Amino acid sequence: MIKTNAMRILCAAKISFEVLEYEVDENDLSGMHIAEQVGYPPEQMFKTLVAKGDKTGPLVFCVPVAEEIDLRRAAAITGNKKIEMIHVKDLLALTGYIRGGVSPIGMKKKFPTWVHESALQFERITVSSGTRGAQLLLDRDELLRFIDAKTADLTSKK
Repeated sequence: MIKTNAMRILCAAKISFEVLEYEVDENDLSGMHIAEQVGYPPEQMFKTLVAKGDKTGPLVFCVPVAEEIDLRRAAAITGNKKIEMIHVKDLLALTGYIRGGVSPIGMKKKFPTWVHESALQFERITVSSGTRGAQLLLDRDELLRFIDAKTADLTSKK
């Protein structure tokens, strides 16, 4: 396993983590597929989404892999009237990461970040390592503090 930028940053900050590796399936980059591959509960696995607010500019959201972000709710929480997802073609230039490998750790710039409040139920959660094929399992509080994230209910009610 290659050490990703996110891993190097965590090592430099002396934040411990485990790497959960999985086989990449280009036809299924979904978090649920990854959860099955690594054998970890999907409610403790968080996908990283990047959006743009009409007032704030780029925003980062981490939500459970089995759920979808509610853009209206996220806009209200972040002080925007409207937010839209960043186009896949713009992800690399903005964040330094590609679709399926976006990590909230080590983006090109520090953007306002929110993590779904359900993370508060777990001591450890996973986020992308910054590359496809590996998830980082780490202490929730250390992660939230390190990425300076706020927590909120960001998903649609079913």
